[in-house]
Amino acid sequence: MTGFRGSVSITAVSQTPFSRGRADRGEPRLTPKEYCAWALEGLLKSTGLELKDLKGQGVGVMGSEYPHSEIWSPELVQDLGLEPKVLVRADQGGTNAAALVIQGALMIHSGYIDHFLIVGADSPLLGGPGPTWDYDTDFMRPFGYMGPVSVAAQLMRRYMHESGAKPEHFGKVAVTERLHASLNPMAYFRTPMSMEDYLNSRVLSDPLRMFDVTPFVNGGFAILLSSSRVARQVSEKPVPILGFGEYHNYREGRPFAPEITTTGVKVAAAEAYRMSGTSPKEIDNFHPYDDFTVAVLMQIEDAGFAEKGKAPKFLDENDISYKGNLPINTSGGLLSAGQAGMACGCLHIVEAVMQLRGECGERQVKGARRALVTAVGGIGYHGYFVNAAALILGAE
Repeated sequence: MTGFRGSVSITAVSQTPFSRGRADRGEPRLTPKEYCAWALEGLLKSTGLELKDLKGQGVGVMGSEYPHSEIWSPELVQDLGLEPKVLVRADQGGTNAAALVIQGALMIHSGYIDHFLIVGADSPLLGGPGPTWDYDTDFMRPFGYMGPVSVAAQLMRRYMHESGAKPEHFGKVAVTERLHASLNPMAYFRTPMSMEDYLNSRVLSDPLRMFDVTPFVNGGFAILLSSSRVARQVSEKPVPILGFGEYHNYREGRPFAPEITTTGVKVAAAEAYRMSGTSPKEIDNFHPYDDFTVAVLMQIEDAGFAEKGKAPKFLDENDISYKGNLPINTSGGLLSAGQAGMACGCLHIVEAVMQLRGECGERQVKGARRALVTAVGGIGYHGYFVNAAALILGAE
């Protein structure tokens, strides 16, 4: 695509506090609709916009773990009082948020709309019917697999075999993200963690430990995209989208025995670099999707920061904290900030925007100018991530 770079900006972001619905802590038990309303209210207050200003624009809605609804997006916009002329729903798991940013950016760039509002929320800890994925009910549970954790454990074991990664490499990701969470008032899990804490944590599915897995929370987000032509009317600090890429069901190797430790981020990030005219060396903060620690190592490689199988060496030689040479998931990531169900990918985009605006307080990356957000989603019985996307954002 030619002429896209910087033509669309992220002009506003909003995040609700996270909750696990614990009555003993006085935590709220809200539905996804209530969280969406809360996040939208925060976004409107931060911009001075009213619902009427978004009339006839675009809206993107994320699916949720709870409840499952076939007409979720029209039901939600009706309840929120929105009147879009284009309505899109995403159901790509961890790639939901990035996919909606891409779809909204394309529509704005085409001139069809000036603004695209993204709303996403989930309350997985309220309960509900549970997963309805065919591959789960048909091909996993009958053979003893207990959902994504079982599959991720095999993926992690394969990655360790191929790369020589040790538990301490995954531990570095978990411990560093907890450090970032301790500095983020919006993160749920803020108690500092040591490497010893990580290594002594309970094994869920060998070799996957408890701190290798993201914990669920309830919460919501809102993100507003605007044409850069009108972005300054909405925000004093618009964050331009410099490039993006998306790819689904990417497979290397034999068709029925793919290399499961390579993700579609390899293709998506390469496209984002080409579109933006940047390279990995120019990225100063990186926000990879982190439902499992092994996914972070895989994306370090697929995004071009290390050769395949060399992420462990990269972690040995580099500082990934907010003070380091490649800060990773400065919000605390899903691993420590918490995973708000199917709205989880918003966390990485919101944090990247805040870093580029210089709004991250104690965890602020000094001189942040270029952020890369990568996302993967849909890990199934086949053992690899189906969905992938990448966004490169810049500071004006």
